[in-house]
Amino acid sequence: MPLKALDIYKLLPRKNCKECGDPTCLTFAMKLAAGKADIELCPYLDENAKSVLGATTRPPIRRVKLGVGERSFAVGEEFVLYRHDKTFYHPPGIMFVVSDTQSEEEITAITARVRDETLTRVGADLKFNGTAIVNTSGTIEAYAKAVAAVEKTAGLPEVLVSENPAALAAALVLCGSYHPTICAATPENYKQICALAKQYACRLVVRASTLEALVQLAKDCVAEGVPDILLDPGAKTLGDFLYRSTAVRQLAITRAVPDLGYPVYLDATTFEDEDAAIALGIVKYASVIVAKPLSPASAKAALTLRQNIYTDPQKPIQMNPGIYRVGTPGKDAPVLMTVNFSLTYFTLQGYLESTRIPCFMLIVDTEGLSVLTSVAAGKLNESLVRDAIKKFGVEGEVNHRKLIIPGYAAPLSGRIEEATGWKVLVGPRDAAEIGEYLVQEWKP
Repeated sequence: MPLKALDIYKLLPRKNCKECGDPTCLTFAMKLAAGKADIELCPYLDENAKSVLGATTRPPIRRVKLGVGERSFAVGEEFVLYRHDKTFYHPPGIMFVVSDTQSEEEITAITARVRDETLTRVGADLKFNGTAIVNTSGTIEAYAKAVAAVEKTAGLPEVLVSENPAALAAALVLCGSYHPTICAATPENYKQICALAKQYACRLVVRASTLEALVQLAKDCVAEGVPDILLDPGAKTLGDFLYRSTAVRQLAITRAVPDLGYPVYLDATTFEDEDAAIALGIVKYASVIVAKPLSPASAKAALTLRQNIYTDPQKPIQMNPGIYRVGTPGKDAPVLMTVNFSLTYFTLQGYLESTRIPCFMLIVDTEGLSVLTSVAAGKLNESLVRDAIKKFGVEGEVNHRKLIIPGYAAPLSGRIEEATGWKVLVGPRDAAEIGEYLVQEWKP
């Protein structure tokens, strides 16, 4: 079990020397307990303390990086079983499958889609992560040709899926510098596969039919010199995956079975309902999900679900406060004030764009709270609005002194007028009504 902050503090030198970068040893202990500091930052720890703390303060799930360059991504390094306890840190990589039985044109099209397709949602660009190249033909030549087609199209993270060590070796000659992931080592072939993974510094998927066998196989692969591994629990049904993935996470988080402390790999193509498998993998601890190219609707659903699950539930998504333009507003354009909760911002922005009325959006800092919540909590007040108008130079943008505030902020209208000297107009509560409101009410 992980040590608590006070238990860690007792093992520290308690010199308060500040050489670790923290003001006190207790602060350092609290960071160690939360997994936000490295024991190597303390220059005065003896070897016994390092041994004890190293085993209890490092992340219970190993961090594994897939790929190189801009599109590389990290998985693992998680600390909790439930996201509301803290948060989940590293979203799963969703990788599209290509097969060496497909034409070069088909492989290129799928790889280009992974490279280029982007869903922009609440200010974030959501993308798929890479390609999994399957040796369906069983031949070395076809596999090498498929890998070459992927390499020629994009430098994306790759998973090489083959039971043929010779085919893997031929592929690794082509893409070894990208440090691909090899899938998969089994109890029968792990020595050969580990030799290739070690030679080319690859990540390795290990697969076994039971958790007990998975533990042993993980130990064996690490002993062969391959520390960066992912666990494929070998589930045959969605129920099996749910049980095994949850067991892996629980045993790793509690450190009851440290040899299961690795990210989980899910091949969603092996299940009849692939969309359900992807959704289950996202919410139940899969770190790499391999899938067939998704339809536009399924792609949007998967990316949106992943974003939602891996957003910190204790920290609202926020926009930077400031003055934002919708269209090309002139000096007579309306100024609409709202909060920096990102969903509020993007909802209002969407409706404003649909009106085709150029305007300014004044975004004030309510620490990511919605309008109704920030009014109730006192985060939205007349001083905040007054200071924002001055800070962001709104007076220089327009030749009028009229400010439209959200309907839920109506109780503040009088105080905002007194504090700013601007005439305050109370807009609708529902952003969907803003177009009709501007047409009927706005006069510079």
